[in-house]
Amino acid sequence: MSTSTTPAPPGTEDPPPARAAPRRGGRAPAGWRRAVRRDWQLYSLAILPLLFFLVFRYLPMIGNVIAFRRFEPGGSLFGEEWVGLRYVRMFLEDPTFWQVFRNTLWIGGLTLLFCFPVPIVLALLLNEVRRRSLKRFVQSVSYLPHFLSIVIVAGITMQMLASDGPVNHVLGWFGHDPIRFIQEPEWFRTIYVGSEIWQTAGWGTILYLAALTTIDEDLYEAARIDGANRWQQIRHVTLPGIRPTMVTLLILNIGTFLAVGFEKVLLLYNPLTYPTADVISTYVYRAGVESNSFSYAAAIGLFEAIIGLVLITSANQLSRRTVGTSLW
Repeated sequence: MSTSTTPAPPGTEDPPPARAAPRRGGRAPAGWRRAVRRDWQLYSLAILPLLFFLVFRYLPMIGNVIAFRRFEPGGSLFGEEWVGLRYVRMFLEDPTFWQVFRNTLWIGGLTLLFCFPVPIVLALLLNEVRRRSLKRFVQSVSYLPHFLSIVIVAGITMQMLASDGPVNHVLGWFGHDPIRFIQEPEWFRTIYVGSEIWQTAGWGTILYLAALTTIDEDLYEAARIDGANRWQQIRHVTLPGIRPTMVTLLILNIGTFLAVGFEKVLLLYNPLTYPTADVISTYVYRAGVESNSFSYAAAIGLFEAIIGLVLITSANQLSRRTVGTSLW
């Protein structure tokens, strides 16, 4: 027995479901307000860090206005009168500044070239150590210099390289005359970069060792099944696994390229090594604090900050286009 369906007469069909009326003003739901009310304890932990950056990082930027105004100690906080680009022209026409600028490029470039890859190599070597006791011992010894004060590091360096220090004693055993490392300008860059590697290499491995723990062990197993040896596993599994961390730290290091360690340079250099040791930060210190030329020093500091901003922005864009990883 068959049944037939009679079509409904026109005008009796069920009406389509009504669409929800759009919100007034087209605004999205305020989900962030609900998130703040729900997790206000977690968000409250960010108050102190934000206040720190506001008070000690952003508010002092207002003082950069004295780079374009004549400032005198004891006078107005923002300078006495507007002088435009006078101080900018002064340091651009100063040959001493360009010598300092070249020294900064040299020391910053050598630091980036040698100090950046050393933690990566050390982390890869520690990752291959199977004895836990040996691995912990090497980690502890390599981390220790990071916790030493810059003053202590500089003091150890100067004592080791003194004319009657251990290094010259060793050279004397081979019949070599003592070398005045601290007084010779050509030795300063080597001394600075060497001490920087000794102090920062161990601490820099922490981030890479943490990144190594996130690599899936199944990738190593698949590589071993395909016949890959240890070097091939490092090349095709380990290095790609920590590449985002490497790129992020490289971008940050490029951004601070000109911010060569002020404290260490100030403690290690002397008038005899100014031709190769004097950098922008120490030059700004002598011009601003010792010579009371605060507007001139502010103009140089602003110039350095602008170059750093351009470097970190360019490195971030280049990394995003070539590697696919960036800070923002």
